[in-house]
Amino acid sequence: MVKKNKKYDYIIIGAGSAGCVLANRLSEDIKNQVLLVEAGPKDYDPMIKIPLLWMQFVKKRRLDWGYDTQPEAFMDGREIECVRGRVVGGCSSINAMTVVRGNAGDYQRWQKTGLEHWGYNDVLPYFKKIENWEDEINPESQNEYRGTNGPLKVRFSKYQDPLYTAYLEAADNIGLGLAEDYNGVNQIGFSRSQQNIFEGRRFSAADAYLKPIVNRSNLTVLDRQFVTRLLFENKKAIGIEVANRSGDLSIISADREVVLSAGAINSPHLLMLSGIGPAQQLEKQGIRVVLDAPEVGKNLQDHISASVGYKRKTPGPFLPKTRIDRLTIGLLSAYLFGTGVAADFPGGLNGFANVDPSSDVPDTQILFNGAPANAYPWFPIFKPKWEDGFGCRAVLLHPESRGSLELVSSNPTTLMQLRQNFLSTENDRKMLRDGFKVCRHLSEDPALDEFRSDEVLPGNLVKTDQEIDEHIRATGISVHHPCGTCRMGSDHSSVVDGTLKVRGIDNLRVADASVMPDIISGNIQIPVLMIAERASEFIINQRH
Repeated sequence: MVKKNKKYDYIIIGAGSAGCVLANRLSEDIKNQVLLVEAGPKDYDPMIKIPLLWMQFVKKRRLDWGYDTQPEAFMDGREIECVRGRVVGGCSSINAMTVVRGNAGDYQRWQKTGLEHWGYNDVLPYFKKIENWEDEINPESQNEYRGTNGPLKVRFSKYQDPLYTAYLEAADNIGLGLAEDYNGVNQIGFSRSQQNIFEGRRFSAADAYLKPIVNRSNLTVLDRQFVTRLLFENKKAIGIEVANRSGDLSIISADREVVLSAGAINSPHLLMLSGIGPAQQLEKQGIRVVLDAPEVGKNLQDHISASVGYKRKTPGPFLPKTRIDRLTIGLLSAYLFGTGVAADFPGGLNGFANVDPSSDVPDTQILFNGAPANAYPWFPIFKPKWEDGFGCRAVLLHPESRGSLELVSSNPTTLMQLRQNFLSTENDRKMLRDGFKVCRHLSEDPALDEFRSDEVLPGNLVKTDQEIDEHIRATGISVHHPCGTCRMGSDHSSVVDGTLKVRGIDNLRVADASVMPDIISGNIQIPVLMIAERASEFIINQRH
């Protein structure tokens, strides 16, 4: 039996990065009754707060939807994980806490496609509105590009390792240059990472936007509630069907709008389950077609990366701190007080480069690893120390390759088939190969001689382009930035228009990474918050 519950003015599906913003902004007006629905649990897992443990969410697939790609033809047939947060805060509760806006040219490119109000000057005020930026390296600097009064705490990485200084020197030596603030006037160059870590703890979108206002009388937050489909009257969104933890169904109505912020995989999935998508796919699964929208689930993009790694001549500062007794104290200290080794992690550098000099935006991001990915707790006699090492990886920022999602069942709990098509064009393969060469060149600079021993990944026997390509196919990994599957555009074939309304449907918007027309130059967490801030304003302005 399906129960009917109370009505709301606005229903927001997904309490991830975007959903937390929308819930905050739409409930600012006490007259708006707002419902936020999340499939995952509240963000009470203590691991969420401890920055050092973020990689455990990837390795162990904790609080994750469990998506993997189909075998990737240009990645040796491997199935690549696509980690997506299933928890209040979404990916902002499990990601690497890296704050990157992208390049001004990314948004100018969006604008040139006909999205008149999505140029850099249009989005900059929202980036500033998001953040509470404190430049502790240059405290006297006055920066017209940064915001200081927003809800999201943003700081430079505080992790200390002399290797960092050597890498910055090496970047300068080989012409990559240094960037004072890659979220400011100039993105190109190497610098310390900017992070949403505050007082030694992760500061997620839920911390910034949801927790301060969760007790508003006009806001209801439901966790562990699975939205099974959207409900329509003719071609107007009127509510949702929801399953609780026991599988009991209920219907919740929306008087004004339903806003879909379930992310780049689940937003198109829910549209298809509800009858909006490629008609042939829907009919194959016995779903009644509400709107034939061929681009739903298409245009999937993500960042793929290739790594180089080295043994370290002498142990760095991280190795002794991972001895089990010290690490246990460090984890407790980080959770309780925001101090100690676990209050940051050994990856606090970020670089942006133009491997192709003709590119008007960075084409390669360089991520730093100050310790090997297989580091583990150790203790004398019982478990030997891990072998210290370091390295970096090149990220292909603007792939030509496009993937897609395919509906394989009308059962909402059955995951979609995910095809990324990583490195399916010759230019993508060349660009990532060239980015890998830059990482190797950077790491072999004399500034790193006192730290660098043998190359272990892929090893100095890998030299030719063919050998490098083989290494990338065998070891390349996603950076977990899927986007583009509900493309925003000015053309009638786009899924949503420039105000994020679903074309052909009234009272329905999408506001998350799925609406990006193409991927930006870096991590997508902050652009998603920007999109949600804009969506909130579009909705509020329409009402008034």
